[in-house]
Amino acid sequence: MNNVKIEKRNVILGSKSQEGILRLPDDALGLVVFAHGAGSSRLSPRNNYVADRLAERNIATLLFDLLTEAEAADREKVFDIPLLSGRLLEAIEWVRDQPELSQLKMGLFGASTGAAAALVAASWQKELIVTVVSRGGRPDLAGAELSKVTAPTFLIVGGADYQVIKLNEDAAHQFTCDHKMTLVPHATHLFEEPGTLDSVVDLAADWFVRSFAKSTAE
Repeated sequence: MNNVKIEKRNVILGSKSQEGILRLPDDALGLVVFAHGAGSSRLSPRNNYVADRLAERNIATLLFDLLTEAEAADREKVFDIPLLSGRLLEAIEWVRDQPELSQLKMGLFGASTGAAAALVAASWQKELIVTVVSRGGRPDLAGAELSKVTAPTFLIVGGADYQVIKLNEDAAHQFTCDHKMTLVPHATHLFEEPGTLDSVVDLAADWFVRSFAKSTAE
């Protein structure tokens, strides 16, 4: 495995600046920007575990918070998809301004409400976003933007997360892009059951590697 540089970065989101964690392997295949859901953050052990595992596959990652601490305490803002997707779009623009990141293929990894924000952002940045992966996400909250997404999209859902399974199935029917949905057996919404998060990482990493390779070849 290549060396991985891990450093803190100030991600500029309009008039705000949020601290981010960048993992940048040598010869990275691409960059995955995380969009967290409610109750999670860039400091989440689960998110950082996923980022570390992706780095083992030579995938760079950027973890940052879409909301400030005060905003995250406001339930309405947690479900404000236009606000969340707007912040994510600002982060994407920030990435394109970073010399060492600007040439990397970019994918999005969204969880919970962050998945909806990722899909909305992908619908607006068709030329930049190569692919989207949703983990236990709420893609349904992206609404009419679902049909405008062109990036191949992978929905990973817990096999025991019954309500979210239905929401993902309904959302998938609205896609016009290439897409796939996979259930992780026995997993509930947070993938806390033994081995389930590892399954997510393996599925997501394989998807990102293939998507970045295909985009480079085109």
